[in-house]
Amino acid sequence: MSAPPSDSPTLGSLLARRDLDLRAAGELDAATLATRVHGVHSSDLADPTPFLAEGLVLLTTGTQFLGADDDSPDFDAYVARLRGRGITALGFGTEVVREGIPRGLDAACRAHGLPLFEVPYRTPFIAVARANAQAIAAEEYARRSWALAAGRALSLAALRADGLAATLDELARQLGGWVGMFDAAGALTHEHPAASLDAATRDDLSAEVSALLRRGARAGSSLHIGSTPFHVQTLGRGGRLRGAIAVSAEVFDREARGVVTTAVAMAGLALEQRQTLAQATAALRAGLAEALLAGESTLVRRVSKPLWGPLGTGAIAIALTDAEAARREDVLQWLESAVAARGGSLFFGRVDDGLLLAAPVGDAVFAELAAKLGVRVGVSAPATLDTAPAALSQARVARERASAGSVAAFAEVRGGLLSVLDDERIGAIARAELEPLLRHDAQHATALVATLDAWLAADTAHEAAARALGVHRHTVRARLALTERVLGVDLSSFAVRAQLWLALRALD
Repeated sequence: MSAPPSDSPTLGSLLARRDLDLRAAGELDAATLATRVHGVHSSDLADPTPFLAEGLVLLTTGTQFLGADDDSPDFDAYVARLRGRGITALGFGTEVVREGIPRGLDAACRAHGLPLFEVPYRTPFIAVARANAQAIAAEEYARRSWALAAGRALSLAALRADGLAATLDELARQLGGWVGMFDAAGALTHEHPAASLDAATRDDLSAEVSALLRRGARAGSSLHIGSTPFHVQTLGRGGRLRGAIAVSAEVFDREARGVVTTAVAMAGLALEQRQTLAQATAALRAGLAEALLAGESTLVRRVSKPLWGPLGTGAIAIALTDAEAARREDVLQWLESAVAARGGSLFFGRVDDGLLLAAPVGDAVFAELAAKLGVRVGVSAPATLDTAPAALSQARVARERASAGSVAAFAEVRGGLLSVLDDERIGAIARAELEPLLRHDAQHATALVATLDAWLAADTAHEAAARALGVHRHTVRARLALTERVLGVDLSSFAVRAQLWLALRALD
């Protein structure tokens, strides 16, 4: 940010004006001299505070102290009232009522920490007020000029090839502070100056921005993280937020807010343009995912290499997200960032029931995606791009065992093939398949279901089934014959026996 003009409206600038010849009564430290003066007022009232505002410099000739000796308590009471009202400094006009500054007034100002200075007789009070007003006007002009120049600089930056990043960098330079860009998932994607925030502040800021984005409404927010102030402005329309810009700067006045608003508008436009490109990219990725499942892995490698980087040649894992993830902009943005960070070794594309992902075995990207964005992810056993169709089927089975925000691996699916029998739909089909036997057992007190189960468990050996049931083998034969009549099937068929065995397992 441009440096403040030398005649800025501070106490130090006012006292430094040689044409006024103002003289401080004692040494004033740098912080006191830097105190802003919002205006200059004159009054000889014993209590002028009802007519004063905070941040003013008060000028007086001291007629209210006529007849008061240096030990009078009037001085202390007077200065205490001024200090309580927030007066910046007191100027005493000498040689009007008396020569020099009263020692009692000087002592009271020192006791209460109120800066005191002498206004010589030849310096009119109106000249002091005019000097401060000119300084305020000069500062406002300088700030307006800076805002116009900053707006032009931002416009030129936006025309560069890397327009969005260049605009944010220029905003940081103009404000003399830190500027960060967050995507729709709340991840910091760009900052300037780079790595200037400590890790704790960056993490806390990301958490605040993520919470703001989750609310889904356009908003601006001012907050403090530790001693650092930030202003955060979301990007995009309500319900379709694209991300947010966070700014930390020493000065954040009306002009600075106007410059930030300009940058936010430019960033929003750039993101909308990016969205059009993102939609085209998503369509391309979906086409490549379809080609991969059709066995065209060579085509996928050839197209991916110049766009995102070469796909790995080693063992990969195929993952599948839930269908909702494919429609979430924050998920897509996060994955694009992950692709860029990995030099192309990660691939993803939309399929009918979610996002297909391919990454080297051992890459933590699937777990990060699930944990950070609450996505369900199923992961296949180690595979290659050439075996992606079979691996996707494995990932689909594993996904059914994953809960929101978690990853399920196909190798860990309980019970292998039999685990699919836990599905409620399979149970309903199995019960319908065995319903005639269940009804017969209930109406006639038979044990056809138990006999069938024992017989199949004994690999269709009648003798072994009879021992398990504690009956004669002829009883087993008779019950199985009745089972065939009730179900209308031939138990000598392997397919029939396999189907009934699966149905019995589904009922367990």
